[in-house]
Amino acid sequence: MQGIHTNGIYRMNIKNMLLQCLVGVFALQVSGAFALTLNSQHAIVINDQTGAVMVSKDAESPVPIASLTKLMTAMVVLDSKPNMHEQISILEDDVDSLKHSTSRVRVGTKLERNAVLRLALMSSENRAAAALARTYPGGRTAFVEAVHSKIKTLGMTQTLIGEPTGLSPQNTSTASDLAKMAAAAASYSEIGNITTNQSELFPMNGRQVEFHNTNRLVGASGWDVLLSKTGFTNEAGHCLIMKIKHAGQSATLVLLNSRAVSSSVFDASKIRQLMSQSVDIVRRTR
Repeated sequence: MQGIHTNGIYRMNIKNMLLQCLVGVFALQVSGAFALTLNSQHAIVINDQTGAVMVSKDAESPVPIASLTKLMTAMVVLDSKPNMHEQISILEDDVDSLKHSTSRVRVGTKLERNAVLRLALMSSENRAAAALARTYPGGRTAFVEAVHSKIKTLGMTQTLIGEPTGLSPQNTSTASDLAKMAAAAASYSEIGNITTNQSELFPMNGRQVEFHNTNRLVGASGWDVLLSKTGFTNEAGHCLIMKIKHAGQSATLVLLNSRAVSSSVFDASKIRQLMSQSVDIVRRTR
């Protein structure tokens, strides 16, 4: 009886070993099918319908966010419900004295506030963003206070923003927190419309000047972009926030600290391919 019992256990062990091997092979096949290597150092992708995290790569580390900041700037300005047709002058105070970045918006230019907002979001004009904060009710101090309040309201617990442009490396956040910001920004129809506009002419000093979207994927064939914002500083690297629709679903992408614009675009293309699989998985990328 003991021999029969031992043989039974032996057969069961062999069966279990074979089953484990088959599971292992299947896991390797799945891993190969969905393996995702991203150029961006920090990333998160969230399925907008289910809230499931599809991709996550070091998404909880606070890092500089560059001009992604301008999505927060836009929300806070719109929340104050200002007169969007009021004329705003670009002043010397709006000129970047930190990075000494160039701008096509010359000091003395006068535009309606809604045009200034479009310049700040679509073409990431720093002087435009600075002017929006300067003309905020109560000035820059009140603007920063409103930003801090908005950050708290959105539950962005790992985010610090102290100025409107993103030029300061002190503006930091995580991919996870920025996904919350992107979701909130998408609820503003103005922000969605502006950031998905491919180009626009602006009247400046007696002539029409054309500005383009800083995201090359906006208007590109095969891309349905619902929200977009790019960013770059030496400290932040190339950054990208997008909400895209593909394969019958929409997803929010946050890509931080890539070495080149082309690398961010390549990462976004990989994520769009993943969406084509129509499978929600949590993938810890290599």
